[in-house]
Amino acid sequence: MPCKLTWLILLLVMCFTGCGEKKPTEKAKPNILFIFADDQNYQTIHAQGNEEIITPALDKLTHEGMTFTNAYNMGAWHGAVCVASRTMLNTGRFVWSAYQNEKNLKDLAHKRQFWSQMMEDAGYETYFSGKWHVKISPDSIFNHVRHQRPGMPGASKEGYNRPVEGVEDMWSPYDTTFGGFWKGGKHWSEVLADDAEIFLEEASAKEKPFFIYLAFNAPHDPRQSPKEYVDKYPLDHIEVPNSYLPEYPYIGKIGYGKKLRDERLAPYPRTEYAVKVNRQEYYALITHMDAQIQRILDALEKSGKKDNTYIFFTADHGLACGNHGLMGKQSMYDHSIRPPMMVIGPDIPKGQEIHEDVYLQDVMASALELAGANKPEFVEFNSLIGLANGQTKKGNYDAIYGCYTDAQRMIRKDDYKLIVYPKAETTLLFDLKNDPMEMNDLNDKEELQSLKATLFKELVKLQESMEDTTDIKSVFPSLAL
Repeated sequence: MPCKLTWLILLLVMCFTGCGEKKPTEKAKPNILFIFADDQNYQTIHAQGNEEIITPALDKLTHEGMTFTNAYNMGAWHGAVCVASRTMLNTGRFVWSAYQNEKNLKDLAHKRQFWSQMMEDAGYETYFSGKWHVKISPDSIFNHVRHQRPGMPGASKEGYNRPVEGVEDMWSPYDTTFGGFWKGGKHWSEVLADDAEIFLEEASAKEKPFFIYLAFNAPHDPRQSPKEYVDKYPLDHIEVPNSYLPEYPYIGKIGYGKKLRDERLAPYPRTEYAVKVNRQEYYALITHMDAQIQRILDALEKSGKKDNTYIFFTADHGLACGNHGLMGKQSMYDHSIRPPMMVIGPDIPKGQEIHEDVYLQDVMASALELAGANKPEFVEFNSLIGLANGQTKKGNYDAIYGCYTDAQRMIRKDDYKLIVYPKAETTLLFDLKNDPMEMNDLNDKEELQSLKATLFKELVKLQESMEDTTDIKSVFPSLAL
């Protein structure tokens, strides 16, 4: 009897012990920290080749993760390129599909087809702060929202058509009376870092994984930053871009032309002085943003969650800021459609580069993959994770497509780029391997006519696949044959 009682006691102990133990579970889902800049082109990070600019935090991300050197934005259906970029990013649709769905975003939210909603359904706590610029309230699709910023800080008339050398400049990037980034009493980039610190402190106390979407308005104009940051960039240390022009030759036929708000930031004709001042203020705002990014990275470290967090950094598109006689992002040149992009995470190789062509909106599908969520059929962009961790070597796209309203089309493939201006009845052809700054148009080279025709036909196929209705074949019948 004592023997049977002993066994009974042992069985009960084993049962209660087993019930109390946690069963083996799958590895905890990783956290996702998405940091999004505004108007930052790929040439603005010190560690990635720009010796003029000061970006220690972005340099750190470069060294700690994988840099995608050829990330692109598809384009836009109107002047506010950032609206199209962000709508694509958050809905997963290619540009013209995103345009069609822009009128039905509440319906997409009802179907839980936004990025944040899909992350929530995969088990994530979702946080948002910063620039939104999508035609639906973030409060309806994120668990936590602190500051929702508009497309840009308010600008004043003194900030346009300036500076003119020898004439007193009535605008200053550090005069807080102009409002803009200082509306509310504190620079918006600093407020975003404040919000990030609050989010990360809250998330550190929770078991649930987080998805944090932090969107700077910087370095979009008005390019305002504290004086100490502007002083880091003496004008005699700022170089004029090699592609500098007093005026872009096709400016009147590639969209809204000189009437475009972005193009009115500097006077016509462009002067080297005006370009240098605009670049000085652009760099200063990026360096100020970089300091806030360091605060975010410090908060992540303090949260104790860094080792199981993937960080994505990119921007909604690039910016000309003096290249080719342009100031804005409404062109098909790389400076305007190509932002920086880095991925940092537990299994991501450090300090390496991927040169495959991708779209910046691939970040959405990447986050879904990391979350263990199946990519829905309506998400047209593709995950970068296989490329980032070295499991795959080949990219997801045979060619990169670009568009701007009905005035510009572009295809980039095999180190060549064909730009089509239907309203100007002009095409441009660049050899990107030998001419990365796109300064030598090869359009009339006899030996490249066959290549140009091939690229044109492939561009037409891309148009058809994306339901792009702009007819370029009738404008260039010889290329369409």
